[in-house]
Amino acid sequence: MLILVIVLLAIWLILSVVGFAIKGLIWLAVIGIILFVVTAIIGFIRRAAGRKTGV
Repeated sequence: MLILVIVLLAIWLILSVVGFAIKGLIWLAVIGIILFVVTAIIGFIRRAAGRKTGV
């Protein structure tokens, strides 16, 4: 599960950089940043929940 979160974070980061690099695709950067933050939050929540249950 951790590998999936890391891969998704990398993809969202790449989309953000491409969006900022190409001025016409600023919307892509915004979506990339939003998805990056959401994925990071979900990953941290699941990781914390796994520690509490002992998994």
